[in-house]
Amino acid sequence: MNEFRMPVRVYIEDTDAGGIVYYVNYLKYMERARSEWLRTLGITQRELLEAGIQLVVHRLECRYAKPARLDDSLEVSADVLSLGRVRLQFSQVVSRCGEPLCEARVDIACIDATRLKPVSWPPALAERLSQPSA
Repeated sequence: MNEFRMPVRVYIEDTDAGGIVYYVNYLKYMERARSEWLRTLGITQRELLEAGIQLVVHRLECRYAKPARLDDSLEVSADVLSLGRVRLQFSQVVSRCGEPLCEARVDIACIDATRLKPVSWPPALAERLSQPSA
């Protein structure tokens, strides 16, 4: 449906004492990729919050295959699998030289930032999300 890729470098702050990326940092890389994907649609998280909309992780399934290490150059993908009334489902992969290191399926929900209840995508955002080239 929609595909996005971005590069990430592993810094010392991303690693444990052995120079291996700490497991939760893969999720941070994926979060950044989803945020940057939104930017390619002309949308920022700040704009959504100002409009009273928040995007939250509703469900996450993750598989760690191999470790990344200090100074590695990685690629993080954010591919939209499906779009629902209040949900987006992504397939995400952190890879090194094309080799998957961590793979995840991430469901994002659109919620009212005040009531913390699910809401439909705002019309302008829904239109951008449903465009094939988005």
